[in-house]
Amino acid sequence: MNNQDYTVSILVDQSPEEVYAAINNIRGWWSEEIEGTTDELNKEWFYHYKDIHLSKVKVAGLQPGKQVVWEVIENKFNFIQDEKEWVGNRLVFEITKEGPKTRLTFTHNGLNESYECYQVCNDGWNNYVGNSLYKLITTGKGEPNPKEGEGFNKELADKWKLK
Repeated sequence: MNNQDYTVSILVDQSPEEVYAAINNIRGWWSEEIEGTTDELNKEWFYHYKDIHLSKVKVAGLQPGKQVVWEVIENKFNFIQDEKEWVGNRLVFEITKEGPKTRLTFTHNGLNESYECYQVCNDGWNNYVGNSLYKLITTGKGEPNPKEGEGFNKELADKWKLK
């Protein structure tokens, strides 16, 4: 079994500053259902996708044009047994210049084949980073999850909400 972290990389024509801005426009590529501040150091934000995935995340690192780091504080999937999967994991976006292009390398530290959610999460990141964030960077329009309204675990969501 391979215990390496999940990583995906994309190469774009846009500047490191444009890539950094797109990453921090999380509602433009991951989900319109994110609540809280996502682009200030040590701030926490809340994400949910229906009743399937709820997560509380902290902005752990910001280096304009170079890096964004998020740390998962709380997490719950409704389709796996281990509710600790993702907790303590870091989601790291590294931005580097390669000649006239910019490379974005995303690493989910801790996500590996031993995780029960591995295949679903692998497919999810391939879509969110490799497709939606790529499109936001290159065309200005990503494909985030739309606002849902009702239909999720409101009690758990309220418990995790930011104070």
